[in-house]
Amino acid sequence: MNRKKNYFKRKAVLLNKHDKESVIVPLLEESTGLKIVVEKSYDTDLFGTFTKEISRKGSQMEAARLKAQKGMELTGLDIGISSEGIFGSHPVIPFVPWNYEIVLFVDKREGNEIIGESGTTATNYDYIVTDDYKELEEFAEKILFPSHFIVLRPDDEKHNSIIKGISSLKSLREAFDWGMKKSMNNKVFVEPDTRAFANPTRMENIKEATYNLIKKMESICPNCSTPGFAIVDNKAGLPCECCGNPTKEILTRVYICKKCAHIEEKRVEDSSASAGRCMFCNP
Repeated sequence: MNRKKNYFKRKAVLLNKHDKESVIVPLLEESTGLKIVVEKSYDTDLFGTFTKEISRKGSQMEAARLKAQKGMELTGLDIGISSEGIFGSHPVIPFVPWNYEIVLFVDKREGNEIIGESGTTATNYDYIVTDDYKELEEFAEKILFPSHFIVLRPDDEKHNSIIKGISSLKSLREAFDWGMKKSMNNKVFVEPDTRAFANPTRMENIKEATYNLIKKMESICPNCSTPGFAIVDNKAGLPCECCGNPTKEILTRVYICKKCAHIEEKRVEDSSASAGRCMFCNP
């Protein structure tokens, strides 16, 4: 099947403020045949900011849906694309920073939604509270400044005053002096600016989420031919290469179509698992 058949020459809107189109649009247009309109007239910060001036409206997925819907509303198009990220601790390994990105594709005409996703520990997400400019410079180098911008507040992360987009040593020094003058406890709170245009590492993860979206869009339901026939579960039991007993390695992947609810299990390409992964051969 021609992978561009479903979307060739259809128009979609990407509602976006922070230059995410630089990685999303070329990849999607090339792989799908879509023509993507970038809509910048709406302030997407109203859906929430990483620096907490405005709380996120609902969950990460709910905020992404609101963005996609708003883009379609503003342009009258029936395909909406949006991107939404979160930063925090790794879901399994405590204290390890984590960035999880989704790129959402909503086809209102066909009643279909496809989610591209990518999670990574490759992030400069961190913070420091300090009264020492030398210590601040060392922290800035650690979080890849100045290619990655910085955000600074007096006192702590809850202070209402903030300077974003700090991108040079001169502006860092000026922001530090400003923050110290406004501080009640003679310290400043500093963290990476995680807006996409200000954080190349995050932008790479958005790109990976876009690749994941494309892969899912190219997976077609065998029952109704709808794109987005995606993996929803994995089942263990791949046999050991030595004893043949089932291991905890993945044996089959479960796919489901959101439109017609068709379910199918597909066996992985590996014929067996390494004996080193077997609880009988390597207890």
